[in-house]
Amino acid sequence: MKIRVINGPNLNLLGIREPEIYGRETYAGLVDYIHASAAALGVQAEVFQSNHEGDLVDYIQQALGAADAIVINPAAYTHTSVAILDALKAVGLPAVEVHLSDVQAREEFRRVSYASRACVSVVAGLGFEGYRRAMEILLGIF
Repeated sequence: MKIRVINGPNLNLLGIREPEIYGRETYAGLVDYIHASAAALGVQAEVFQSNHEGDLVDYIQQALGAADAIVINPAAYTHTSVAILDALKAVGLPAVEVHLSDVQAREEFRRVSYASRACVSVVAGLGFEGYRRAMEILLGIF
């Protein structure tokens, strides 16, 4: 099974950006965690991060025929991007939305997710572990 793990804006600043919310682990640590979790689950994970909405849309579209499923943390685009929602719907691959923090317990605007409308599940508030849980959910589908 091939899973595309897609991370949106500012996740490259993990460990620096609001560590009281996102923790002190770095983005490199997250990538290592994702690869180790994927290996333990017997799946292949390809990890991508961009601060640019169009790059994220392109990467989602390129998953068609190249991946079996998607794990996506759209970050701030969660609450604003119809383009990411449309890309997820267009490729039609099973997808799970992930957030490091519990977005439902934060500011009201963070409780709205466009991307979730094209996802089979949402995992939030588990930190890095959320990515492993998302892959487990996708494995349960196949």
